[in-house]
Amino acid sequence: MLRRASQLLRTVPTAAVFPRRLPQPHRHPLPAPPAYLLPAPRQPSYFYATESAAARPPKVPRPLRTVGSLLRLNDIRDNPGATQQKTRKGRGIGSGKGKTAGRGHKGQKARGTARFGFEGGQTPLRRRLPRRGFKNRFSLTFQPCGLGKIAKLINAGKIDSSELITMKTLKDTSAIGKQIKDGIRLMGRGAEEIKWPIHLEVSRATARAKAAVEAAGGTVRLVYYNKLGFRALLKPEWFAKKGRLIPKAARPPPKQRDKVDSIGRLPAPTKPLPFTPEELEFTAKREAAKVIAA
Repeated sequence: MLRRASQLLRTVPTAAVFPRRLPQPHRHPLPAPPAYLLPAPRQPSYFYATESAAARPPKVPRPLRTVGSLLRLNDIRDNPGATQQKTRKGRGIGSGKGKTAGRGHKGQKARGTARFGFEGGQTPLRRRLPRRGFKNRFSLTFQPCGLGKIAKLINAGKIDSSELITMKTLKDTSAIGKQIKDGIRLMGRGAEEIKWPIHLEVSRATARAKAAVEAAGGTVRLVYYNKLGFRALLKPEWFAKKGRLIPKAARPPPKQRDKVDSIGRLPAPTKPLPFTPEELEFTAKREAAKVIAA
């Protein structure tokens, strides 16, 4: 059968089996698009490799669009280079932080973390070094204030010598620092400048300062305030802002009862409180005990 088909193909002309394709009508080409519709020509890839960094045009940040004098929320962004992407560790060798993720091979530091100060089981440094001294839990820190500074403030008109000078007065006139930890200690520096009677209420006072004030006709009363009492004395507006009442003055602890004359008054007093006979007797006994101890 195949032989018969091949014989027929030899006898039949090729044009009859495969007719020639008729010529198509001529088509006119479309007009070229205008230049502004064509994409901008791109530089070849080797252009950037051969071009030096100095010849490249600098990156100009896009200006912020404004509406009048206000910025748009969608235009607020960080400066170029202000933020960097986080290093993703353990995400393949191509990043340089794959496989061991920068921890190296094996060991405690590669598998986890140790607590601060752990030295692998040996005696740590904090236990090898000896202890020296201790910190007294009952120590008190007082802000010093000299009589000379108080005299300068009185001469400048910042302190009225006819009224009671409290620790709030000294704080408001910048006679001391910003912080009053446990009170104010009256010092005798500039005692010769006190030539008029003044009345003070402080936490502690040296013998020289107290003698100078009393020689000029004034008084020095040692009062006690706790932490909350100092806040109520120095910043009474804080309690009004919080809607709270000013607390009552606390009594001194047993270790400080023989070092103060009375409990501090709240709110800050403006008139001096005269000493009672009992207070004068107690003060005399305290001074006598100091002389005997010295």
